[in-house]
Parts: sequence; C-alpha cells; structure tokens
Amino acid sequence: MRLACLALALLPWFAAAARSESVCAVDDSGREVCLEQPATRIATLSPGATELTYAAGAGERVVAVVAYSDYPPEASEVQSVGSHTRVDLETLVSLTPDLAIGWVTGNPVEQLETIEALGVPVFYIEPRDVEGVASAIERLAHLAGTGTEGRRIASDFRRGMAALAERYADVEPVATFYQVWDEPLMSVNDEHLIGQVVAMCGGVNVFGDLARLVPRIDDEAVLAADPEAIVAGGMGEENRHWLTHWRQYPSLTAVTRDNLFFVPPSLIQRPTPRLLEGSRLLCEKLEVARERR
Repeated sequence: MRLACLALALLPWFAAAARSESVCAVDDSGREVCLEQPATRIATLSPGATELTYAAGAGERVVAVVAYSDYPPEASEVQSVGSHTRVDLETLVSLTPDLAIGWVTGNPVEQLETIEALGVPVFYIEPRDVEGVASAIERLAHLAGTGTEGRRIASDFRRGMAALAERYADVEPVATFYQVWDEPLMSVNDEHLIGQVVAMCGGVNVFGDLARLVPRIDDEAVLAADPEAIVAGGMGEENRHWLTHWRQYPSLTAVTRDNLFFVPPSLIQRPTPRLLEGSRLLCEKLEVARERR
C-alpha cells in the first residue's frame, strides 16, 4: 500500500522530469509543441517550410515534401505527398514522420488537424517579419537537434538584413508599386513582409495604407497612384510579362523613366534566408530609380 501511495506521489515528479527532457518550442500559432526527442523524420507541408527546414540544418531529416518544394535542389528528390492544399494522407502516414511543419495560412486547418489526429505533431510556422524568419529557423533547428547550424544561419540573416537597413536608412524615397499577382491584380500593404522590405530600401509603398495584407487593385488605381518604380516577380523565375503590361501606359512615371524592375519571386516572396538576396536586389533597383531622376 505504501509503495502504491509513493508511486502516486511521484507521478507528478516523473511527468515533470519527462517534460524537462523533451524538446519544446512555441510555434507561430502560439502553441507549445513538445517532442520526446529531436525529430528525425520531418514532413514539410509547404515550399517555404521545406526551405526553412533545410536552412535550419535539418534537410537530411526531411522525408516528405509537397509540390513546388524546389529549393534547395536536393529537396526535389524527396518523396512528395501532394500539394500544400491537398496532402495525400495515406502516403504521408506511410513515411512515418515524427514531426510535420505546417504553414499557418497556407495549409487548410482541417488538413493539419487530421494529421495531428493521426499522431503526427504539427508545428505551425509563417514568418511575418525579418525576426520571424530568423526565429523560425532557430525553432526548427531546436526541434530537429541541429541548433548550432540553425543559430549560425539565423545570425547571418539578421546581420545581413540589419546591414541593408543601415545602408538605405537615409536615402531619398521612391514611390513604389510592388505587384505580387496579375489576375486579379494584387499588391501588398506595409504590414506584409515584402512591404517591410520596400520600406527598408527607401521605397514608399503606394498601396501601403490599404487594410488587407494582399489587397486587390486595378490598373486605374495604379495609374492614379503613378508610382516612380514598379517591381514585379511573375509566376516563374524568368517570367517578366507582368512588367510588359504596363508599357501600354506611357504616361506612368515608372514607364517614362523605364523603372520597370523584375525580382525573382523565390527570392522575395518566400520568407526564407534567400529574402536577404531578394532584398539586396530590390534595394539596388530602387537605387537605379533614384539615379534616373
């Protein structure tokens, strides 16, 4: 009887001890996710999640990806389990992941809840600013047991972005329209990560005050705003036809001065360490616009 009572008394201690040995991190939905040990079989359920997991030094642990997980190149060799909007659950479960990385607004909530119900912990990420990118790398590295590599990559990213911010802190402003999509025509506001990069480079986002993170607009709105520079990514790395569209409006300042700039979308539309390269390119484009005054 005494032994039974002692065992019951020690249960909270054992639980606390087990918890202290587990690996825990708070995700971007505010939940604490704990694993009994660092993840060794990771499923990344969006291209951005794939890239961030590799950046965290955990690429060798990735056993499942989704469509368009094309960076780094070796990610294309990993088993695909569908798309970010429709995961093949049977294939996913057959790969026995011990952690899935979901995208807060990129994966259907019901899908991620089903994956958790099947016994796979889900860690939600979606960086919304520079620090969020660095923090996501560090937290993913912590969960995968690759903390040293993750901290190094995160630190390099923070330093690079800080250097850019300092370099362009006092430049002359450039009225800028960033086109994130063509049909329907869409831009970003100042709260969006791309909008933050535009501001860091000395750009003034002509649609920055709109309420929606990714607002829908039309040609007339762009003509009324008359940006000094138009920056677009396109649907592919070499697809520049979105910019060609604006040449039908010769009265636009951006067209008159030939300030129609292309930045590869994978470098600036994914919140990953490559955002540093994309930010450098965008800052350089806006500097060209200043020189053409």
